[in-house]
Amino acid sequence: MRRVRIGHSPDPDDAFMWYPLANFTGPSGEVHRPQIDTGGFAFEHVMEDIESLNQRSERGELEVTALSIHQFPYVADRYVLTSCGSSMGDGYGPIVVTPADREGGSRDDGAVKWLKGKRLAIPGVRTSAWLSMQLRLAEVGLSAADVDWSVVAFDEIPDRVLAGEADAGLLIHEGQLTYEKQGLRLVEDLGKWWTDSRGLPLPLGGNAIRKDLGDAVGPLCGVLLDSIEWALEHRAESVGFALQWARGMGSALADEFVGMYVNDWTLDYGERGRAAVTRFIEEGVRAGLVPDKGAVAFAEPERG
Repeated sequence: MRRVRIGHSPDPDDAFMWYPLANFTGPSGEVHRPQIDTGGFAFEHVMEDIESLNQRSERGELEVTALSIHQFPYVADRYVLTSCGSSMGDGYGPIVVTPADREGGSRDDGAVKWLKGKRLAIPGVRTSAWLSMQLRLAEVGLSAADVDWSVVAFDEIPDRVLAGEADAGLLIHEGQLTYEKQGLRLVEDLGKWWTDSRGLPLPLGGNAIRKDLGDAVGPLCGVLLDSIEWALEHRAESVGFALQWARGMGSALADEFVGMYVNDWTLDYGERGRAAVTRFIEEGVRAGLVPDKGAVAFAEPERG
């Protein structure tokens, strides 16, 4: 068996789609074994938050890794995006929130302009949430320099905002579904803004395989696609597994969250999804926010 380290976040969507590859003892003590033929690859799961995985990809540490689309241009010389495994926000995505009982911001351009000089907690400098936020700021004549931003662990952002340590927060993951119950209100949905203005889904996360694996890239991509297909075909079982990392979400909310980010887009970007990735990165290049590494290529699955 060829050892392959696969990096992914300990979030319900990633846990869901890679459940069929699981070969470890979970937090509950249950021993998990692969549900599919792994094609001669022995997967070792490395679970870390997306910003940590972005940093690991910079060093080329993992053979397969989840990463932010924002991060990809920085590692395009070393990794190739897989055609499967994407997280796309089709009319929804990262959101800007502020406490429900405080004034400031409404869902229009004035809301984004309101951020000037305000303290904004973000989940990471290479997250797609932050790149989309910067592109949105640019549309109203602002830049990151106009905002007093700081990086905060994504799951700590709501509490920091509620405690007054930040005026607003940029939320990803389950915070997009739970913010109202936490006493926060929506200022801007960046996924909705992007889809409404560009006519494309907002590309958030992807998976990539290290190029130096050579002839193994295609077969590895095929196993990843097999895993996603199996998880979708055995949804209840896969969601049940994912609940171990659901951070207090019940099965219904976890299933809703999984549905947002593991769907047809995850099976294959398709023509529209590829166009979205290209547009997102090109806008980042034109704004001087990411390096220009040329056209984005995708690894396609090879199945025996």
